[in-house]
Amino acid sequence: MFYVSEKATLGNVILEGYVVILGESVIGEHTILGNNVIVGYPARRKIINVLKKLPKMKPFNLYNEISKGSRLGEKCIIRANTIIYEETVLGDNVETGHNVLIREHVIIGSNTKIGTQSVIDGYVTIGNNVSIQSNAYIPPKTTIGNNVFLGPNVIITNDKYPPSRRLCGVTIEDNAVIGANAVLIAGIKIGRNSVVAAGAVVTKSVPENVVVAGVPAKIIDTRENYERKKREYERKS
Repeated sequence: MFYVSEKATLGNVILEGYVVILGESVIGEHTILGNNVIVGYPARRKIINVLKKLPKMKPFNLYNEISKGSRLGEKCIIRANTIIYEETVLGDNVETGHNVLIREHVIIGSNTKIGTQSVIDGYVTIGNNVSIQSNAYIPPKTTIGNNVFLGPNVIITNDKYPPSRRLCGVTIEDNAVIGANAVLIAGIKIGRNSVVAAGAVVTKSVPENVVVAGVPAKIIDTRENYERKKREYERKS
């Protein structure tokens, strides 16, 4: 069983089970949609407005009317229970783990992977060849460059004095590495080629080509030395 909008455009798509595709969604060739995947889910404000009117239509017929749909590229693998809100764009070869939530107005580049249980909470830009491990949280106004690695349980914030009316996004530049359980505080920038150690709490912007660690995070090394140590570690395997 599945629900596919008459306004949607699908290539040669594989549907593993019950799938919902809403609005003017476009799904590229050879993309796989897992069981219970929803594409084009309406933004919260639209659903609230609809509830006020108490319409008599069935939910997905109603949501189909108000959704603008989303766009998924070719050869994507969208695993079971992933929900992708409307006006989100995924490039080619994007993969999600299970139970991933991607809210509205998110742009994700090609060859990017998003781990199980991760949340991308709307109005986020993510580049190409990014690896996001399980249980990451990425809030609105975050910008992530190309070839970035985010370890499991990374938390990015966008409010220095929560809950406030001013949100400040975090920027992670190309080739950065963010270790497991790191916390990035609102408004900072992680410079190109830099490394944030596991468990670090980053309260200030990080320059390019350095390694930071600790609470609060401080510079402890260079990216050059980090790569040398990594090569030595790999040779021992």
